[in-house]
Amino acid sequence: MNEVDQYIFEAIKTHVWSGFYSPAEVQRIIDDLLEEGATEDWLRAQVLPEFERKAVAETLWPPVTDCERLDAAFEALEDENILALHNAGYAMSDGHEDAAAILEESGSDKFIGYCFYHGQDVERAISGGGLLIAFDHIYGEVPEKASIGQAVRAALEAEGLVTEWNGDAEMRINLPQFDWKRRGPIPI
Repeated sequence: MNEVDQYIFEAIKTHVWSGFYSPAEVQRIIDDLLEEGATEDWLRAQVLPEFERKAVAETLWPPVTDCERLDAAFEALEDENILALHNAGYAMSDGHEDAAAILEESGSDKFIGYCFYHGQDVERAISGGGLLIAFDHIYGEVPEKASIGQAVRAALEAEGLVTEWNGDAEMRINLPQFDWKRRGPIPI
């Protein structure tokens, strides 16, 4: 396997194991990643077997995973009028942009703040590096922003997730022991 194929194959595995994408979506992602020197047929042939490996692994996962705990925490935050976004873009700026677009659509009265993690955070979590959660108040003032962070931390901890955060409004909340296991699309 050449270097280009290795890079794209790792991206395929990350997208499959993230639990957010179907086989057809991963095939479309390959379209965006292909470059000269890539062995396209071989790469495309790796998608379904990777989904099958994940499906087998899922049978061994605990009944409730950290991802499911995270889902429950995010649902609780929505009940507290804090928009909670999964896999919001690829980087911090994307997450803030996604949140801003949703906040604009929903009207400013519905939410007081938001939190999210993005694609790079997912990659880090899949590789065992924990998960980082960003947050902000809709007006972005430091005291209010810190209160959103406190609410996010409380919701995460209420679901049994271990957090590291010193209360600094400019620091993301770290879930250092987060074990990424998101049940996801089944190959069709």
